[in-house]
Parts: sequence; structure tokens; C-alpha cells
Amino acid sequence: MSAEQVRYRLRVAGIVQGVGFRPFVHALAGRLALSGLVGNDAAGVFIEIEGHPDTVTRFHEALRHEAPPLAVIERIVLEPLPPRGGHGFVIVTSRGNGSRRTLISPDTATCDDCLRELFDPADRRYRYPFVNCTNCGPRFTIIRDVPYDRPNTTMAGFPMCPACAAEYQDPADRRFHAQPVCCPDCGPSLRLSDRDGTDLPGDPVEACAELLRTGQIVAIKGLGGYHLAVDARAETAASTLRSRKHREDKPFAVMVPDLAAARLLCEVDDLAEALLTGAARPIVLLPRRPGIPIANAVAPGNRELGLLLPYTPVHHRLVRALARPIVLTSGNLSDEPICHDDAEAFDRLQGIADAFLTHDRPIHVRTDDSVVRATAGRPLPVRRARGEVPRPLPLPRPAARPLLAVGAELKSTFCLARGGHAFVSHHIGDLENYETLRSFTTGIEHYRRLFGITPELVAHDLHPEYLSTKYALDLPGAESPGVELLGVQHHHAHIASCLADNGETGPAIGVAFDGLGYGSDGTLWGGEILIADLDGFTRAGHLAPVALPGGTAAIREPWRMAAAHLTAAGAPSADLAVRERNAARWGHIAAMAGSRLGTPVTSSAGRLFDAVAALLGVRDTVTYEGQAAIELEQLADRAVRDGYPQRITDGDPFLMEGTELVLAAAADLRAAVPVPVIAARFHHGVAALILDACARVRTASGLCTVALSGGVFQNRLLLERTVPALEQLGFRVLTHRRVPPNDGGISLGQAAIASRAGQRGSGPADPR
Repeated sequence: MSAEQVRYRLRVAGIVQGVGFRPFVHALAGRLALSGLVGNDAAGVFIEIEGHPDTVTRFHEALRHEAPPLAVIERIVLEPLPPRGGHGFVIVTSRGNGSRRTLISPDTATCDDCLRELFDPADRRYRYPFVNCTNCGPRFTIIRDVPYDRPNTTMAGFPMCPACAAEYQDPADRRFHAQPVCCPDCGPSLRLSDRDGTDLPGDPVEACAELLRTGQIVAIKGLGGYHLAVDARAETAASTLRSRKHREDKPFAVMVPDLAAARLLCEVDDLAEALLTGAARPIVLLPRRPGIPIANAVAPGNRELGLLLPYTPVHHRLVRALARPIVLTSGNLSDEPICHDDAEAFDRLQGIADAFLTHDRPIHVRTDDSVVRATAGRPLPVRRARGEVPRPLPLPRPAARPLLAVGAELKSTFCLARGGHAFVSHHIGDLENYETLRSFTTGIEHYRRLFGITPELVAHDLHPEYLSTKYALDLPGAESPGVELLGVQHHHAHIASCLADNGETGPAIGVAFDGLGYGSDGTLWGGEILIADLDGFTRAGHLAPVALPGGTAAIREPWRMAAAHLTAAGAPSADLAVRERNAARWGHIAAMAGSRLGTPVTSSAGRLFDAVAALLGVRDTVTYEGQAAIELEQLADRAVRDGYPQRITDGDPFLMEGTELVLAAAADLRAAVPVPVIAARFHHGVAALILDACARVRTASGLCTVALSGGVFQNRLLLERTVPALEQLGFRVLTHRRVPPNDGGISLGQAAIASRAGQRGSGPADPR
């Protein structure tokens, strides 16, 4: 043994399991002629390395700079050991003991190497629909436990054949220790059946393409659950799917074979291209081109189309066989979670699908497709799910104690946090039925087990009727005797989410515009100007409250909000079409709004958009959340640059007079101004109101950073009008980057606020 030999134990933390990290370490040590070992355990990857000091230093540097593409190294801890003159380098058996601190890789789109094999007639995996390697394929959706080894995944029931085992054990092979490795001789198999479960003849993918070609609806099992597919050009098929799924208006996503096909349907800039082709393969909302050959029923009345590229071998084969775009929408009835269990899928989708393209590899965690919008030169998440979760997000300050944040009610997510890591869950859905609530509770248990987190603090929304709040309030007791609870105001959580998403703690001017949230004064907020940091907030201003006639009924029937705003202003409405369309109930609703007896009031920005949408005849009733506002944005004339004048009433907090914008829109409507022009002027008026409000707060506080959050800021037109205008006024503007501005980001905000509140005796400041 040379006197110059050194030996170290290295602990590598981050996403280093299931991404080819051990094979990479093995190959690197071999290249540098170093001895030692590498293995997985519950905390990540452990390495022992021995050799000349300079060579060991090169090894350490290469770990960071040459790591596999899917690996994310957070830290490397070195511990010196006595040299012992070892020879050779080996991969040792994984260890399942110890603290669970390893990170799990998201599911990843099929890589180029696997695609070449998929379509190579000379390859033994030719057309095999489950081809994968260390650089791609299923990860999060198949893992049952850590460490990430085959026995702890849903691939445990598929013993490797000799050929796959040889690849798995060969350090020079790209499938070396790829846990889902398989082939036609030993892996999962695909089958096509009718709705009664009877197998249909022929190659399953080719036969599925033929069914789609003839107008049939097929349920297709993907990575995180079932999708429902039809030919995107077939009007009757798309309409039938919409009818059977009870999805009256909400747009469907469309899968296209490649970028060239995407560009034929939509405007695809550099950012959109990067999003479409990235390893996550989200649905990307893009401006559609005029006259495209897509059925009207796919995205009725919508200027945008949600496009995605194939991300599994099955998808690649199917779009190639069909040679046209396909609708690929979540396999569920509206408002239910996506189906992922085979028996459940045949039961719940039997009345929708004509056939089922399925396979025998179980899905352990149901996960919808991620959705993102390319806006103002930056990505804006709408739904964070497949391809992104469970990658942790950094907390701007470490959590003092392990905690759980249970999120809100709509677009539900939860977040488990420990130290500097926030594990925001996949999109769960709206907690309005038993199936979604069960997915929420089982998801929390799965995350707790995977990441070894036992919460000592649980953060929840203030709304007492949210099922997530009730879940939190039921936790303290025999099963969780030491858990403490922290109520977090909804809009404070929105702003904290935006701050955390940008790695900041505040303070900032927070603009929280959404549908509804329970205020700290017991009223319903939703158009808020806050001065906020992670420790508390002050309500500097808000939209002037108006009645919410009928409570939740006003959310389903936006015309009620038009009546509320016009009544609040004492404005005549007899000559307006919105009153004529709803004449039978208008007088009663106007009286309810005027007296405010038995009806809540709200400062909601979302309901302000609803009022204008109903006024302009866009939508009197909605079939999904935010529909009226979305269609109002779609209608707006992009060439219009002027907006309605805005007014703010002094006070503490000050009042932004949203009703003034409704009155201006009504005046233009009476003057026969085109509706698209009115819609644009309203959007620009809202943007001007935000600018004026932020300028007021800056004058009073000296703050120059603005954080924009809440579901209203998914509105492309409003965001593209507001952000540059604020920046021109010298503000630094924060928008969401990794979690949605809608309620899907609330759990991260709750966790960020609770990170310090986990210290006994501390908590959010008492707001006005």
C-alpha cells in the first residue's frame, strides 16, 4: 500500500437513486483506477473511495460536474477513513435501514436512446411498449418504498430474464441497475380489450389506432393513471367523449407526434419548445393558429390549445400509428380523481370508453399530467404533477420542526417539510367527494413513509368548512398526540407561496387576486393588497366588498355578481341583456344584494371578472371553476391598449372600487362598443388598478418588490399587461415559477409560513 493513499467515506444527498448514479460512480472510479464501493440506503448514496489524493480530488469534482442528467446533487459530505489498500470497486447491496432522507426522481419521458431501440427492427425491444433505462421511464408512480430498488417498486412482480439481468449487472450498459429494466420476455405486457374485458385481436397499439380512427373512445393506461383518447379531428367522437365524461365546456388536451406537428396547430416560441420537449413533458397551453384541423368540441371557444408530446413508448407508437393528433384527457368523470387501478378504471370508465388499452404493471401513485403556460417569456405552472413531483422545493428558511401543510379545498395539494426541503404533492383535485379525499389522505401517508417525516406541526387554512382543515383539526389525539396546529390565512399563504417559489422571505407588496378565501375578519376575501413576509401580513387595501348573493350559488351563476355590482352602484339595469336573460330571478337577487341580509359579502377579484363576463353575455352560468373569467380573457381584443379609469378610496385599508369598472363596461355596452373591446378595456383597467394600488403602498412603506399570486394571475392578458407596467414603474416583480399561483400552491405558502412558527411561541403576526 502506497503511503500516499487516502480513503474517504462520502455521503451524497439529493436525487441520486433511480437515475443511474451508482453506475456512474462505478464507471468513474474505474476510469480513475480508484478502489472502494458504492451503494444505496434510505438516506441517499454512500461511497467509500481510496487512492492517490490528487485522483480522489478529481473523483470528488467529477461527482458534481459529470453526474447523470436526471441526478440532482444537493450536498456531498466527506469523512476521512484510514487507508487499507483495497483493490477494485464494487456496487454493494442496498441498505434499507437508517433515516429516510433520500429524494425520489419524477417520472421521465422516454429518452432518445430508448426511442431508437423502440423503432429499430433489429433490436430485441423493437416496438416493446415498456422500454426504459436509467435516463428515462417510470419512477415516482411505481415506487412503494425506499431505497429505490426493484423489490420496492411495482416491478417486483416481473423477474428479469437472463438477457435483462446481464444488462442490469453490466457496468458498461446504460441499463446497469435500472430498476424498471424489462423486455418482451420478462416485463409487463399490453392488452386491448372491449369494455367488458374481452381481449381484442391484433397488435394492441395498432388495433387501438384503428379504433380511434373509426371514432371510438379508448381508455389508455399511462404512467400515472388512465387517459381517455379520441381522434382530435373527429367532431362526433370529441362531442361524445364530452357528453359521456360530463365535461361540458372545459378544454381537452391534445397529444401531437412532434414539434413540427405542434407548430402546425399553435404558435411555438423558444420557451414553449423547451417546455414541450423537456423531460417532464407537461401539457403546454399555447395560442392556437386559425383554421386548424381540430374538432370544435376539443376546446370550444378557446384561443389556446393544450398540447403535449408523447412521453411513454406506448404514446410514441400510438401517435405514429394513427398519424394525427389525439385528445388525451384524464380518465375520470368530471370532478373525480384520475383512475389508476385497473379494476377501478373498468368500473368507473365503462360507461365512457368503448375499449381499454391497458397493461399489467401496477401504478402505485395516481398522478395527472402537469400543465404549464408560457407567459411573458417565463413559464407559469397551472398544475404541478407528473414529471415534476416529488422533486423537493427549497424553503427560503429551514423548517424548525417537521411539518405538514394541508393546503386548501380546490386544486388540492399538501406539503410535507423538513429542514430546507418542501415536498409539495402532486395535484390531488378538488376535495369535494370521497374518492378525492381518500387520494388526499393516502397521499399524505405515502409521502410520510417515503421521506420519513412525522409532522410535529400542521398548518391549515382558516376556512372551517374546508375538508383539508377538518382533516387537520382531527389529527391531534391518540394517533398524533404531540402535533400542534397553525391556522394560516388563505391570501397570506398565496403571497408566501410566491415568495418561497422565488427563494425569498419578504417583505413585499403582495397582490393576491383569486376567487374566494376566508379572511381573518370572517368575511370572504379575494382582491387583496397585502404587506407581507413569511411571519405575517397587513391588509393595506382590497377591492370594495359587494354582496355574494346566494353564497356559493353566485360562483356557479356569475349573473348574480353582475346584479350585485350594479345594485351596489345604484345603477339602472332594465336595458341590459343580462337582466333580460335572468328576468325571473333578477329582482329577488338584486334585493338580496341591496339589503345584504342573509348573504355574505366578498372582496373577490374572481367574482369581479364573473360580473363583467355575465354583463357582456359571455357566461351566465359555469360548469367549471373560473370558466367565465377564462372565456372573458379569450374574448378580449388584443389590439386594444386603453383601459377603463380606476378609482381608489382612501382609508386604512384603502378600497379599490371594482364596481367602477363594471359601470364603465355597462356604459360601453349601452353605447354599442364591440364586446371584445370592452373585455380588453376591463382587463387593462384591472391592471391599472393594481399599478395604482402598488404605487400607493410603495409611497407609504418604501417597498419596491411586488409578489403576484392567486388564480386570477393565470390570466395571460392580465399578467402580460401588469408585469411590464410594474417593472416600468421601477418595481421588482415576482411571479410563480415552480408551483401554480392558484390554490395548488397554497400548501407551499402554508409550509413557508409555518417554517418559523414551528418554533414554540412564534407565529404569524396578527393582521388588521
